[in-house]
Amino acid sequence: MRHNNGINSILARDHGLLQLIFILPDTVEKIKLVKKEVHEKIPKSSGIIVANAPNKSVERNSSSTVGQIIVGFEEETEWIIRKLTSGPAEIDVISIVGMPGLGKTTLAYRVYNDKSIVDHFDVRAWCTVDQERNEKKLLQKIFNQVIGLKERVGENDIDDDVADKLRKKLLAKRYLIVLDDMWDTATLDELMRPFPEFQKGSRVILTSRKEEVALHRKCHSDPLYLQLLRPKQSWELLEKSVFGEERCPDELKDVGEKIARKCNGLPLVLDLIGGVISKKEKKEALWLEVLNNLSSFIFKDEEEVVKIIQLSYDQLSDHVKPCLVYLASYPKDEDIRISELKDFWIGEGLVEQIEMKSAEEVVNELISSSLVIPFDNSICKIHDLVHDFCSIKSRKEKFFDFIGGPNASSSSGMMARGITICYDQRLFHLDENFVVFNPEKKNPYVKHLLSLKVYDGFKGCLSYKSHLKHLRLLKSLDLKDITLTDSLLNEIGMLVHLKYLLIQTKANALPPSFSNLCNLETLSVYNIEESCMVLSPWFWSLAKLRDVRMKYGALFDQTVLDEDSRLENLRTLSLLYLPGLEDTEDIIFKRFPKLQNLEVCIAQPEDCTAEKICFPRLDVLNELEQLHVSAFCDSFRENTYCFPLSLKTLKLKGIALTSDTLSRIARLPNLQELILNFTIIEERKEWNMEDVTFQNLKSLKLDCVLFSEWQVDAENSFPVLENLHITTLDELMEIPDSFGDIASLELIKVWDCPQLKESIFNIKEYVKEMTGEDKLEVYFYN
Repeated sequence: MRHNNGINSILARDHGLLQLIFILPDTVEKIKLVKKEVHEKIPKSSGIIVANAPNKSVERNSSSTVGQIIVGFEEETEWIIRKLTSGPAEIDVISIVGMPGLGKTTLAYRVYNDKSIVDHFDVRAWCTVDQERNEKKLLQKIFNQVIGLKERVGENDIDDDVADKLRKKLLAKRYLIVLDDMWDTATLDELMRPFPEFQKGSRVILTSRKEEVALHRKCHSDPLYLQLLRPKQSWELLEKSVFGEERCPDELKDVGEKIARKCNGLPLVLDLIGGVISKKEKKEALWLEVLNNLSSFIFKDEEEVVKIIQLSYDQLSDHVKPCLVYLASYPKDEDIRISELKDFWIGEGLVEQIEMKSAEEVVNELISSSLVIPFDNSICKIHDLVHDFCSIKSRKEKFFDFIGGPNASSSSGMMARGITICYDQRLFHLDENFVVFNPEKKNPYVKHLLSLKVYDGFKGCLSYKSHLKHLRLLKSLDLKDITLTDSLLNEIGMLVHLKYLLIQTKANALPPSFSNLCNLETLSVYNIEESCMVLSPWFWSLAKLRDVRMKYGALFDQTVLDEDSRLENLRTLSLLYLPGLEDTEDIIFKRFPKLQNLEVCIAQPEDCTAEKICFPRLDVLNELEQLHVSAFCDSFRENTYCFPLSLKTLKLKGIALTSDTLSRIARLPNLQELILNFTIIEERKEWNMEDVTFQNLKSLKLDCVLFSEWQVDAENSFPVLENLHITTLDELMEIPDSFGDIASLELIKVWDCPQLKESIFNIKEYVKEMTGEDKLEVYFYN
C-alpha cells in the first residue's frame, strides 16, 4: 500500500514531465515536418549572394529574406523582367545557367518577387526541383500554389489527376512558373507537359547548372549565362556582409579588397568568407590570416560548399569525373588550353576508357555542367573553389598528390598514381636530393608513378645530377616549365611507356633516343632560344603520334626523308615551317592523311624570288578542319591557292589577298570561321563581294586588314553570320548598313576604330526598329 502511495505521489508530482516524455516522439516528428515545409517554401539558395544588413552587428541568417541586400546582376534583372513582361504572346522559357554558388536561385527569386512581375501575372508558382524524381509530387506543389493552398505536400496528398487539374487551372490565365535547380531533361518535359500554350504571354523561369537542360525547352529566348562578379561588386558584397550599412575602416579596406579578389567573383564564397570574418575581431592581423588561408577557411568550416560542388560532380558521367579531378594538376587561375587538356587526358589514359566519340565531348559535358568556364573556343578555366574540390578528390581517390616543398612527399606513404610539384625556387630547389629525381632515395611510390608534372613561374633548371631514367612506368610527363639538359633529354628516351610529353629545352634537335618512345601520342616542345626545331629521321618511327606542337616552329630535314615515311594517326601539327616551293605537298602533306589541325608558316628562301613562291597544295588533306597560315613573303602566285573542302576554320596572317582568292575561300562548303590578320585586300582598295556568298560562315574576324571600301549585300553574302569582330581597320570608314539585314547576326565587336562607332550603332538601331527587339549586341572599345 505504501508503495502504491509512493508511486501515486511521484506521478502527481512529475505529471508534466511524464506527459512530455510520452508525447516527445510525436513532437519530434511534427518538428521534422515543419522544418521540411520551411525548406520547401524558402528557395534553398536564397542566401548565396545575399548579406543581411542590420544597423550594427551582423547576425547572419541566410534563410531569412528580411533586410537582405543583393549585389550585382542589375542588368540581368532588367533583362529577365523585360523578357517576362514583353515579347511574344506564346509561352517562353527564360533559362538562367551558371556554376554552383553563382546566384541563379537568388536572381530568379529577386525577379519573381519584383512588383512589376507580381502585378503582370495572374498566377505565380515556385517549385524547387533539386534531386526530386517524383514528377507528380512536384506538380502537386505547383498546383497547391496555383489554388492558394499552403499545406505541405506529403506522399499521401498527391492527386493522381494533378497534371490534368493543373492544366485546367492555368487555362486562360497568364502564369509564371519557376522551376528552380533543374537537373535533367526528362523531369523538365514531365513538369512542362501540363502547362497550356495559350496566347497569353505566359512564362517559365528555369535555373540549372546544366546547359543541356537550359537549351532543351528553348522557345524564343536564349539562356542567360551568369557571369562571375566583378572585383568592385565582390568587395561591395563582402563589405556589406561584414559591416551591414556601415563602411569598412580604412585600415582594413586594403586587406578586405584582397580577400574579395581571391574569392574570384563567386558569391557563395564571398558570403561564406564574410561569415568567417564577421565573427572575428576587426584587426588587420586576423584578416590577413583569412587572406593567407582562404581555402582552409572555406573547407574547414563550410561543408556546404563541398556538398554543392559534389552535387554537380555526381551528375557527371562516370568516366568524365576523373577528367575533372585531373584539372587540379593545373595551377590555380591558369588559362587551360582545351587542345592541350584533351591531349593530357589521352596521355593519362582517361579518354580511352569512355564510350564517347572524343575528348571534345568530355569538355562539352564539363562546360555544360558549369564546372568548367569557357573563355573562347580554345581556352577554359576552373574556379578556385572547384580547383580545391578537385584537389581534395584527387588525394582521396589517390589520383595524384601535390608537393609544395622539398620534404613534402619524401615520407608520404600514399601510393598516388601521379605527382604535381608546385616548384618555387625561392622556397626550395629541385636538386639531386629531391626525392622524385634521385633514384637512390628509397621511396617506394616514386618508381610506380604514372604521371609527373612540375610547374614553376620562374623557369628553373634541374641539377645536372638529377635523373628521370628510374621513372620507368611514367605515361605522362609535363616539364615544360623546367629547362632540360641534354643528358635528361636522353633519359626521357628510356621511358618507353610515355604517351604524353611536354618539355622545354635549348636544343635545336631532340636526341635519337626518342625513337624508343613507341607509345608516344602527344609531343609538345618549348624551345627557350625561340629557334626552329629540326625534326630528325626518328620522328617518323613514332607511329602512334596524334598531336605535335612546336612552340617556336619545326622543319623537316628533307634530305633524309624516306619515300614511305608516313604518320597515319597524326591529327594536329603546329607550327611547321615551309619553304614555299611547288613540291611541298608531295614531300610533306601526303604523309599525314588524317591531319585535322594544321598551323604553318611560309618563309621565302633567300635565294628565291617572290614569283617562284607558291602557296602549299593543302587540298590533299581531305580531313583538315582547322588551318592557320602565316607568311613572311611578299606574295604568292595567284593560281596556287588550294584549300581542302573539309575546312571549318581558316586563319590567314600576313598575306595579300585579291577578290578572286576571297571568292575561292567563300566557296568552301563547310567554312564556319574566317580570321584575317595583317592582310591586304585588293592593294588596299575595295573589297567587292558582288555574287560572293559565304554559305555557312558564322564568325568573321578582321584584324589589321587593309582595304578602304566594302561593297557588300551582307544578307546575301553572309546569310548565317552570327559574330562580326573588327580590330584596327584604319582605312575603312564605315560598316555597310546591309549588315543589319542579316537575321542571324547576334554580335558586333569593334576595337580601335573610332571612325566605325557611328555606323555600328546605326546598325543596332536599325535592327531594333525592324524587329521590335533589342536583339543585336554591339560593343565598342577605343
